[in-house]
Amino acid sequence: MTFTELMNTRQSVRRYQERPVEVEKLETLIEAVRLSPSASNSQPWKLVVVNDAELRGRVARATFSKALAFNQFSLAAPVIVVFCVEKAGLVTQVGGLLKKRQFSLIDIGIAAAHFCLQAAELGLGTCMLGWFDEKKIKQLLGIPRGTRIGLLVTLGYAAPDDRLREKSRNSPGLISRFNRY
Repeated sequence: MTFTELMNTRQSVRRYQERPVEVEKLETLIEAVRLSPSASNSQPWKLVVVNDAELRGRVARATFSKALAFNQFSLAAPVIVVFCVEKAGLVTQVGGLLKKRQFSLIDIGIAAAHFCLQAAELGLGTCMLGWFDEKKIKQLLGIPRGTRIGLLVTLGYAAPDDRLREKSRNSPGLISRFNRY
């Protein structure tokens, strides 16, 4: 599969099969994150791969509420991966302060993109979640107090009726300029 085909194949999956994800595929996904670039090679991430059914259900329930139920599909995902933001190296921290940039969050986004693209190549579906009860998930997974959760990614085999959808994106002219804003 070419990179363009891969980008067109990857989509946010919200319906999953009950089929578990093979450990070998999980290890390949972890390797994709490990090889992701980061500011000053600080690699400010730690993944918590939640594939235990009971624990996964408890984590999934921390991604929605009665008032905001849009992440309820996470209950059907065989795996939920929690991307924790670890403390960046000193050079990256100082650079971030001087440039007023949160390099660790940029790095987590890059790592999550690598994860999702690798998953698509492996025939797996993903959906990135930014809405969740961080305090509850940290408690469930024993994540230290000073560590933040950047995002969650649901993972599994897409349901057979979850067909590839046409992507709705802005045109190149709306998102880019050459040489000047």
